[in-house]
Amino acid sequence: MSKYHGIIFAYKDAPELGDLVRERTVASLPFCGRYRLIDFALSSMKNAGITDVGVVMARDYQSLLDHIGSGKDWDMSRRSGGLRMLPPFGLPHAHTGNYGGTIEALNAVSDYIHDIPQDHVVLMLGNMIANIDLAAAIAKHEAGDAEITAICSDGPTVGLNHQYLLGDDGYVTGIHLDRGDAIQGLKSLEGYIIEKSALLHLMDEAASRNHYAFHRQAMIGFLEDGGKMDVYTHKGYVCAVRNVEQYYNASMDMLCSEKRHQIFPADRPVRTKSHEEVSTYFSEHAVCKNSLVADNCIIDGEIENCIVFSGCRIGANTKLRNCIVMRGVTVGENAELNYIVADKYASFSDRTVLTGSAKLPTVVPKNTKI
Repeated sequence: MSKYHGIIFAYKDAPELGDLVRERTVASLPFCGRYRLIDFALSSMKNAGITDVGVVMARDYQSLLDHIGSGKDWDMSRRSGGLRMLPPFGLPHAHTGNYGGTIEALNAVSDYIHDIPQDHVVLMLGNMIANIDLAAAIAKHEAGDAEITAICSDGPTVGLNHQYLLGDDGYVTGIHLDRGDAIQGLKSLEGYIIEKSALLHLMDEAASRNHYAFHRQAMIGFLEDGGKMDVYTHKGYVCAVRNVEQYYNASMDMLCSEKRHQIFPADRPVRTKSHEEVSTYFSEHAVCKNSLVADNCIIDGEIENCIVFSGCRIGANTKLRNCIVMRGVTVGENAELNYIVADKYASFSDRTVLTGSAKLPTVVPKNTKI
């Protein structure tokens, strides 16, 4: 059994994703033709030998349950331990269903954390697109003497991020919160390797002071009290999905082979729920340029710079450019779609013309008929 236990935060609320999260959590948002965002955290843990994992949820988690199931596809379906889905059973009765912060989410499942048999815990976000080498991060943690190792990136900043400042000895000296400017230190990926005893202490301290925020209150307090924090720097592609533009840009990034290989390296495979489906059919008139197309599709039109999920039907003389069309989407004949994000089972009639923009792609909700 691994000495480490995983906890994935799949409760994050992202209202700027609009219709894409109306019936699902951010962690269960489909990505790159066949995956969900939570697959990256689950796979990173599995690739590091961590098979005891708790997934912290809050609301709208039916899609997440349907996708993860028993955890079999990640080899986490076990008689003892394995994958555990953690609904918000520790919230007050009158609670709205959203956690006020990560510390509140942890305290809501405190009984589960107290019962963890391992002495170390790995915390990760469920909406982070990154293939993190947790085995290397754990080795860095074990080589030092810090109670916490923060997983960071030295890449470009997208949106607001916490940034860790380092001293000459390589340990953290401070945190800049919610910075969107040029990186002063290392960008936090909000992943941590932490001793269980230290985590429980942080949770107890936060509960006693009625604190909710993990970074603004718990982490800053930990450093001010003389706590020692190391860092592990992830070198590959990173994107935390919080709004439609970030989701769209991250999806389009996967059309670049270099970035795609950073996310899907051969030695650290990304696992997902398996679907046994037939191959995709391209008619003699079909045109496919710089696109990713999943199984069980029928393509009779033109697609360029698109990501097409399984079960889609693209009619004759139809042109799709710069689009993301999720599972089961149908587009009739002689239609034109550009910069569209079509959620599952949306349908477009013949001769439909719909255009968004790269900065503001048009989202068509699930099951919509146009």
